[in-house]
Amino acid sequence: MATVVLVGTLDTKGDEYVWLRERLWALGCEVVLVDAGVEASEVDADVPAGQVARAGGASIDALRDAQDRGAAVTVMGVGAAAVLGDLEQVDAVLAVGGSGGSSIAARAVRDLPIGLPKLIVSTMASGDVTPYVGAKDVTMMYSVVDIAGLNRVSRLILGNAAAAAAGMAKAYAAYAPEADERPLVAASMFGVTTPAVDAARERLDELGYEVLVFHATGAGGRALEGLAESGLLAGVLDLTTTELADDLVGGVLSAGPERLTAAGRHGVPQVVAPGALDMVNFGPRETVPDLFRARNLYVHNPTVTLMRTTPEEMAELGRRVAAKLREAKGPTALFVPLAGVSALDAPGMPFHDPAADAACFAELEGAVETEKLDMNINDPAFGRAMADRLHRMISEGR
Repeated sequence: MATVVLVGTLDTKGDEYVWLRERLWALGCEVVLVDAGVEASEVDADVPAGQVARAGGASIDALRDAQDRGAAVTVMGVGAAAVLGDLEQVDAVLAVGGSGGSSIAARAVRDLPIGLPKLIVSTMASGDVTPYVGAKDVTMMYSVVDIAGLNRVSRLILGNAAAAAAGMAKAYAAYAPEADERPLVAASMFGVTTPAVDAARERLDELGYEVLVFHATGAGGRALEGLAESGLLAGVLDLTTTELADDLVGGVLSAGPERLTAAGRHGVPQVVAPGALDMVNFGPRETVPDLFRARNLYVHNPTVTLMRTTPEEMAELGRRVAAKLREAKGPTALFVPLAGVSALDAPGMPFHDPAADAACFAELEGAVETEKLDMNINDPAFGRAMADRLHRMISEGR
């Protein structure tokens, strides 16, 4: 029978969790109720708050005496994560709450494997859910009303959540993955580098790899970095490093300053290109900050406006990429497309700027083993060459 784990603050949401447990039982699931609240609760939990606090490195009495809500949320989140990691069977996790309960739940599910269902019903789910989802496959459901007692609206929302969790748990428990022993390779892609990644992916497929492609939208880059940390990857084909441009200039798709570091830090073979460093991403044209309005802008679609990076910005990006690659502990190679780093940087296209590209390439000089190809990044031969180099790196390390 599928098991759904409920993680919640029973001191404030006890009635809701008792109702959810009964709904899940009625839907044919086993339920494990984990109390991540700090104050005493009359609800009988399978894993009481004291056990969760100890797993988080504190005592429940100390947390109650301190009356520090922020510290308590942190401890109970860490403790709930440890509890989940120790359970024999988890087929889905369901949590409901406001900002504090959602934060605890998000920390609790952060280390669970990709594919294991994780559903959080939250008052925060109609806004920016990045702090709760991060780079994991967490499903957020907006609660519509505050989670403060059961009523005709909250019963509908929580009932849907219970049904969703039960369905996902049953599917997960019954899932038998196909045996696939192919080594995993991660690749980074953007719309303006898609032809290159498609060529590389097809070549890697021919060579016996399974390729996971990550869209370089900030979240995609963070997900790629997280997977490189996991030890599951045989190699990384980081063809599209554009998120670094957003991080430098202030665009909306930054993956943070740690982008392009995980593979190197863990010795994962990586082949890198300055893909789409010619652009910074903003939303609709009217949202572009005033200081950039006179820059070279390109409306990619009604919701995305691209801005060409300057020679000075390209030089700094070259320095940053070079510094990151020099720190790599594993095999690393850099491929430089001399005829443009994106589809918009090809001759005759709006971002074509050989001087800006040259400023970047000059700073990359000598950082690591480098291959310069007199072609645009989207020439199929460029992607295939990167794939072949990564294959040689991986093969030599086997």
